[in-house]
Amino acid sequence: MNNKAGLLAISPLIVFVVLYLVTSIVAHDFYKVPITVAFLVSSVYAVAVSRERLLQKRIDTFSKGAGSKNIMLMIWVFILAGAFANSAKATGCVDATVNLMLHILPDNMVLAGLFVTTCFISLSIGTSVGSIVALVPISAGIAAATDSNLALVVGVVVGGAFFGDNLSFISDTTIAATSSLECKMNDKFKVNSFIVFPIALIMLAAYIIIGVDMRSPENIPDVELLKVVPYIAVLITAIMGMNVMLVLIIGLLLTCVIGIACGNYDIYGWFGSMGEGIISMGELIIITMLAGGLFQTVKRNGGIDFIIQKITRRINGKRGAELVAAVLVMLVDVCTANNTVAIITVGGIAKQISDKYGVDKRKMASILDTFSCCMQGIIPYGAQMLMAASLANISPFDIMPYLYYPYALGIFALLSILFGFPRRYS
Repeated sequence: MNNKAGLLAISPLIVFVVLYLVTSIVAHDFYKVPITVAFLVSSVYAVAVSRERLLQKRIDTFSKGAGSKNIMLMIWVFILAGAFANSAKATGCVDATVNLMLHILPDNMVLAGLFVTTCFISLSIGTSVGSIVALVPISAGIAAATDSNLALVVGVVVGGAFFGDNLSFISDTTIAATSSLECKMNDKFKVNSFIVFPIALIMLAAYIIIGVDMRSPENIPDVELLKVVPYIAVLITAIMGMNVMLVLIIGLLLTCVIGIACGNYDIYGWFGSMGEGIISMGELIIITMLAGGLFQTVKRNGGIDFIIQKITRRINGKRGAELVAAVLVMLVDVCTANNTVAIITVGGIAKQISDKYGVDKRKMASILDTFSCCMQGIIPYGAQMLMAASLANISPFDIMPYLYYPYALGIFALLSILFGFPRRYS
């Protein structure tokens, strides 16, 4: 593909970045241009400049992306997550769980304890979205109870969620990376652990220091243990490897039984709380569908192939091959807003690069997984950030300055390439 055609293919992404990010920076206000409007304008432009001759064909391509299997699965999760989060709140589950954690966690250890909890849960269930759905409402409650910075506390959860997304044996990204590079999961885990665990320990120490002045309230209400059951059930069933949608349905049914038994509402009140939660996810669902259609159109017109073609021409030696794979998976993640899809898209090329330049396939699998998770953890329109922001009722850009773990992980992963670390895999 020539440069002119390639630039035209990726121009919808450029339009989105300029319209949303650049104008917001110029205006010093990220609320000036709603992200839904930015995606809408970019999507209309993408359809207009598509290479396909017939307008109906262009619309069909966009619609195929907007209604793809992955997008619809995400929407189902968003709907159930919104319903569960709001019904749990109406039942009093959030307040009960917050009170329990405030009783358990000592002063100065609230942030660190929340980070460790999120890391453990995300490692166990292998999904950052599931961890965020379960813990962001609780973290928001802790922030309110301790009079802490809400964006900081939510940022702790988002960072911990990507710890498990990157490392877990049952994570989609781990499966995609190891399958693409044809290596064993435990070998990829060993390489990753050299990069991830030092950063996790550093962040744990940092959160202890940052939270040194964070004090639990003096008069913490008694814990209503029955109302903690829905969250415990969600965590246990998720850790057991149950499908995330089934996990959320179980949580919903428990909030119904407990809420009615405790007199929080009747069956119609439960329906109402679920409806409000689903409606609260409306903007997130619209963004997800528009993004899916936009990125499908870019891919159909050869935009992804153009990016890959340009970057792979710059390879020079083993380190260069590793850097190209890292940049490639991040760029595709920016385009698709899905780290698993990014790994699958780049995986075949990364395998060829690995074979040609003698890069250890275990290290290459680790690079794909780690850098895709770093990028997915910080893009404001990624499912995880949008979900966290929606559940906490703040903007994704409020959270971004406090994503210490994804930033630190990205820096350390880059240094591991530049300095050939860990040695035995480099």
